Amino acid sequence: MPLKKNEIALFKKRLIDLRIRINQTVKGATKEVTELDQSKGYSQHQADEGTDDFVKNINLEVSSKEMNVLRQIDRALEKIEDGTYGVCDLTGDEIPFKRLDAIPYATMTVKAQEQFEKGAIQ
Repeated sequence: MPLKKNEIALFKKRLIDLRIRINQTVKGATKEVTELDQSKGYSQHQADEGTDDFVKNINLEVSSKEMNVLRQIDRALEKIEDGTYGVCDLTGDEIPFKRLDAIPYATMTVKAQEQFEKGAIQ
């Protein structure tokens, strides 16, 4: 059953709120990486530099994952604007409400997502 206008409006609000939170997280991680780069060379011990590098790598990895989610959120918001939110990008099937409720930026059904990740669908 297609989503109702009020349901779409709630998903849009959730997506925008999530986008704001993730942007703040990415900005914080970016700031930490920048600060670590600026303080590099001031450590008195090689172990300190190793710890700094480890923290930097973790922050960069988190930022990369968050940026991927941001792209998915932007795609979901585009789908809301063009009236295709809740419809699988790959199959055209309806995405179940429970999936959208759990992952509001989902643009594929679970089956299509699995096939896509296996490389069976592109």
